[in-house]
Amino acid sequence: MKVVIAVISDLSTDMRVRKQALLLADEGCSVTVIGRAAGGKLSVDLPGVKINRIKVFFRKGPAMYLFFNFFLFIRLLFMKYDICVACDLDTLIPCYLVSRMAGKKLVYDAHEYFTGQHGLAERRIKYALWKKAERMIVPNIRHMITVSESIADLYRNEYGVNPLVIRNVAPAVAHLVPHHRLELGAEEDELLVVFQGSGINAGRGASELIEAMNRLERVRLVIIGSGDIIKNLQLAVREAKDGGNICFLPRMTWEEMMQYTLCCDVGLSLDTDTCINQRYSLPNKLFDYIAAGIPAVVSPLPEVSAIIDRYKCGLVLEEVTPEAIDGLLKRLRDDRSLLQALSEKASEARKELSWEKEKVKEQEFFRVVIKSKL
Repeated sequence: MKVVIAVISDLSTDMRVRKQALLLADEGCSVTVIGRAAGGKLSVDLPGVKINRIKVFFRKGPAMYLFFNFFLFIRLLFMKYDICVACDLDTLIPCYLVSRMAGKKLVYDAHEYFTGQHGLAERRIKYALWKKAERMIVPNIRHMITVSESIADLYRNEYGVNPLVIRNVAPAVAHLVPHHRLELGAEEDELLVVFQGSGINAGRGASELIEAMNRLERVRLVIIGSGDIIKNLQLAVREAKDGGNICFLPRMTWEEMMQYTLCCDVGLSLDTDTCINQRYSLPNKLFDYIAAGIPAVVSPLPEVSAIIDRYKCGLVLEEVTPEAIDGLLKRLRDDRSLLQALSEKASEARKELSWEKEKVKEQEFFRVVIKSKL
């Protein structure tokens, strides 16, 4: 069985695609992942999986999407495969067209509620084009998975489809060697906090976090990742009276990032309710923190806060403001017994919220797809 997975994101940091590709390879499939050559220096090695990258001269914007989809269509047209997995709406159009033309099976893996992204509705033409494509294609999808129950409900109610929810929980990290907190300049009596993400953009709580850090003593922050506002954050730190308690690390492979996360005391997930997609998101970083066995401080979004409430593995902010962030970080800094108790709960939670357990659902899903006619 030959499977091709199409994705526009960077394979070196997209753990969902990597896990999916390895799972299918373990099922005995011949797997090819087609991604975008983003121009970064990070590499990815997936045993038993072929990596195929499409070079697009435009890094973002409509031209990037247009050219990537065109070249993806051409590449798929001349490939031999049995199953095509389209990751998100920005690869679905060529995957759907070629699969229909060739009579091949199609799986739609919606990593998010694409047309509910922040700022998309305000760009009327762009929104209308994506929404029209979604309305034309998604109701015809027979095999679909997505990342959270709330996002699955949006698709169910709008298009009559029934996606299976596969949460993007993290793999085991016991084989990784943690960095030492001293490498990040953190003393033993300081609270070491990590904020990670490949999309540190407006509405992610980063600006509020930087402002909160200006008020805090004996708290050290490491920001790992990239995004539209990283340069603005770095400038704000340089202009602050005391920005020495904040460290920026570049985007790196998931394994490298987790080596830093493992040596921290607390993880932060501060997404705000800026759009439908973000409201119902279940960020990868939350599961990364749980995998690392550290408690999380999170924003009061329904899916995220539900995890914290169920497993008691962190604290939920009443609102994402510098004052609220400052208050909870001081509490964890000063109450080491609370920090220890939450860490123990996080370690318990990772026994259930592990990829080794979650992947069973995805294995069963693809076994059904493999046996199906279309």
